[in-house]
Amino acid sequence: MQNQKSTTKSTKGAKTIFTKTMSTKTAFTKTTPIQNALILAYKPAFITSNAFLGKIKRKYGLAKAGFSGTLDPFAQGSLLIASGTYTKLLPFINTEPKRYEAVLWLGAKSKSLDIENFLGVESVPKFSQSQIAEVLQNLCGNITYTPPSFSAKKISGKRAYTLARSGEEVNLAQSTMSVYSLEILGYNHPFLHFLSEVSKGSYVRSLGELIAQNLGVSGILSALKRTKEGSLCAKNGVEIFLNPLEVLPFGRLELDSHYEDLIKNGAKICIKNTKSGIFIVQFSEFFSIIEILKDGNIKYLCNRISYADTL
Repeated sequence: MQNQKSTTKSTKGAKTIFTKTMSTKTAFTKTTPIQNALILAYKPAFITSNAFLGKIKRKYGLAKAGFSGTLDPFAQGSLLIASGTYTKLLPFINTEPKRYEAVLWLGAKSKSLDIENFLGVESVPKFSQSQIAEVLQNLCGNITYTPPSFSAKKISGKRAYTLARSGEEVNLAQSTMSVYSLEILGYNHPFLHFLSEVSKGSYVRSLGELIAQNLGVSGILSALKRTKEGSLCAKNGVEIFLNPLEVLPFGRLELDSHYEDLIKNGAKICIKNTKSGIFIVQFSEFFSIIEILKDGNIKYLCNRISYADTL
């Protein structure tokens, strides 16, 4: 960890202040117009991921921006946001497993398997801890499920939730998810609080439905929080600016400076006496992600990424 230091910049005549808290993280305290950024943010409940992204874009003056892993409107928690050329880095960042804390309301029914499209609730018997533990254990591993109609899955180019909200019938194909772990955090009937670690693209609402079905009742999620994506954990109310060179899961490959223009221009290069694999190559003004093939030729996976002013 580096010593803390403060830096003052001038942007269009106005002072912009930010504080370096770690070599990999920067906590901004005032609006900072920037181009390339990798931001770990905490989305509050009852706002869509796109609407929350819009708030972040306006706050920091971002133009092009996107995020990794949509959170349902009623859900809260970690959302990884990238802007500028850093959007190209999102597929390379390890955000698995996804860790969630959820509250399952046993006996309740909803069109969207959460509290946003509530239909009603019926009384159901109380279950023993052993009954619940057995169900959770049986759901660990690779499971097949039908995604909820209110989901970001696309049907003929349209989001399923758009069709569902307009009253159209939605028929989604079955999907699979990997459930790495399931744990009871608390049970105050009819509310079951559980922790799950799942693969990317999983629907915890569907996992909650499967838990309820295996108990022989209906059930919906009354709360959902994403606490972690891979090793990334957001803090409520704080945007953490990450250094991609320390977040990307690849080793560094040291190359002589005469390679800089060749790689910058995407030239065909063969590098001998180097093991194959994916590497980061870093130069004075940019970095790239390359793959060295078994024959020594390189493949450009993500080239000419400029350094952000936060590095």
